[in-house]
Amino acid sequence: MATRILLVEDEASIRATLQLNLELEGYEVIGVEDGRKVIQYFKEQHFDLVLLDIMLPEISGLDLCEQIRLINMDVPIIFLTAKDQTMDKILGLKKGADDYITKPFSLEELLLRIQILLKRSKSQTSNSIESYEFGGNEVNFKTFEAKGQKGAFKLTKKEAMLLKLLIERASEVVSRQQILQSVWGYDVYPSTRTIDNFILSFRKYFEVNPKSPQFFHSVRGIGYKFNQE
Repeated sequence: MATRILLVEDEASIRATLQLNLELEGYEVIGVEDGRKVIQYFKEQHFDLVLLDIMLPEISGLDLCEQIRLINMDVPIIFLTAKDQTMDKILGLKKGADDYITKPFSLEELLLRIQILLKRSKSQTSNSIESYEFGGNEVNFKTFEAKGQKGAFKLTKKEAMLLKLLIERASEVVSRQQILQSVWGYDVYPSTRTIDNFILSFRKYFEVNPKSPQFFHSVRGIGYKFNQE
């Protein structure tokens, strides 16, 4: 699945130029001009990196950066801005950005900085869990082997991917949209009922009482949540 970038830029010409050049590099780019839409996009979709202009109408990029960090502490954020004072850069980094590039900038420099941040992010992701135990249950995400309430069994690849996503984001509500993109891919959507069936299976596998789940919860109208012990 292509690396997905959220590009937030209110100047149409800059946004179109950046989007075209990034797409030529193989990235999937979602361009947004209205900062008010950013958080909704971010809650509904998965992004690997955010390019964020600071001087936006209605809501500033600095405020958006803070709001994104409340949702996701890990996604790389690069500020693109004409504000080039040292204190502006310090403030941007304090708000949670990973990098700060002043306009005008060269495309080569931007691409290099994107590559560096994505590589760092991928390295951190590669340290994600390989196995997990909870409530007397055991899961190995490399072999798909599991031990549940009725003994040993094997997960399907999709089951393992979904279970790992929920566990790695324990106590967070993961939206159906995020699950569909992370597990099935952006262009291949099963019905949301498919996810419901996966959650029902997890309850049968791992819950002492599937009708009164301790670990796997549905959040009405939003998505699903894994609760740790």
